[in-house]
Amino acid sequence: MARIAAGVEYDGGSYHGWQSQQQAASIQQHVEQALGRVADHPVQVICAGRTDAGVHARTQIIHFDSDVARSGNAWVLGGNSHLPVDISLQWARPVPAHFHARYSALRRSYRYLILNRKVRSALAAGRACCVHRPLDVAAMQAAAVFLHGEHDFSAFRSSECQAHSPVRRLDRIEVQRRGDWLWVDVTANAFLHHMVRNIVGLLLAVGRGDAPPTRAREQLESRQRSSGEATAPAMGLYLWQVDYAPEFGLPMDSAIIGAHIGSWIPY
Repeated sequence: MARIAAGVEYDGGSYHGWQSQQQAASIQQHVEQALGRVADHPVQVICAGRTDAGVHARTQIIHFDSDVARSGNAWVLGGNSHLPVDISLQWARPVPAHFHARYSALRRSYRYLILNRKVRSALAAGRACCVHRPLDVAAMQAAAVFLHGEHDFSAFRSSECQAHSPVRRLDRIEVQRRGDWLWVDVTANAFLHHMVRNIVGLLLAVGRGDAPPTRAREQLESRQRSSGEATAPAMGLYLWQVDYAPEFGLPMDSAIIGAHIGSWIPY
């Protein structure tokens, strides 16, 4: 039995999240069906991180087991021939039996895209959060500093979060701007349910001037989600990258094919 790792890219706008569900379209369901047709047997995939409804992935890592011999190209090209246009396998390769897409991950990175201008964009619809009021990036950056490091992130987890511990380590949180575009990059060892979207919701409130940068410290120390700002919409969130130990030989970035969607979106 061989274990295969693969990178998956998808637009989550048409799906109720990654995880298979009864009577709801999911990305996992489509990927398993496509790979199962290539393998000619049922395939169960494990992902690095389950994304919610409407959330996208530039880098979702999966693994699955199969006892049939297929090349990496066969898995990718064959799988893509059975996938809808908004889900795409980017690469596939064999990995050691102890590799696990979720538990072997060292870090996960998310990017949240914000279009900050008065008029909406037809091209960015469903791919970014549109904010019409001017955003103060310096204030957002100042607020982000309070969240860096290891903390109890109870004030940034949803009521549905099932994690045993609310403590997480934020290795990186940055806010950048290019023209009308802003993006928030967040890297951590793991995330709580809705954690990134709740962090972005806070940063947006600060950027609009509805709260001072110190609001980030106050919300963090409260450990109460009820004291938090509104959750940012799912449409702007991307699972951006998942890092693993070099021993597994995976691409450092699943966008090795040069993923780019024009100059309007900061990839």
